[in-house]
Amino acid sequence: MAKKVSLRQFQEGLVARLKDVQSGVVAQSASKMGVQVGQEKWLVNLPDVSEVVPLPQLLAVPLTQPWFAGVANVRGVLYSVVDFSRFLGGEPTQVSIDSRLLLANVKYHMNAGIIVHHMLGLKNPEQLQVSATENLPPWITTEYIDGQGQIWKELNMSGLIHHPDFLNVGA
Repeated sequence: MAKKVSLRQFQEGLVARLKDVQSGVVAQSASKMGVQVGQEKWLVNLPDVSEVVPLPQLLAVPLTQPWFAGVANVRGVLYSVVDFSRFLGGEPTQVSIDSRLLLANVKYHMNAGIIVHHMLGLKNPEQLQVSATENLPPWITTEYIDGQGQIWKELNMSGLIHHPDFLNVGA
């Protein structure tokens, strides 16, 4: 049986892991955060994310795409927020206490965040089998298959937040 960890312990561990990755202590290949977006499982490179926060209050912006969730104020900084499931053509994210906002790293020079349904913990892609690397949208680096036959998509944060479809939030 898996060890139970409180949400606070998990978040503190994740913050410590993010700091280790940014300082180069942890090898990048083992630095993937698992998240669920709709019914899909995704891997996110820890250095691509500056912070993972509980979903803050969002200010709706009129005349925008249905997937554009609005603008959030995170510690005095405004972020554009995208419902990633809806951006991908899926159902709107059913916001719950487990929902999180992944904030893109400042190295991308864009205050953007994506909503994910919930966190799935840290994953090592070396324990997964590569499934596909061709004909993928620019926001997917690779697809993997785990031991249970589930598909994991690796997010290319730069490919996502610089893609014209992602940047064109106006309806």
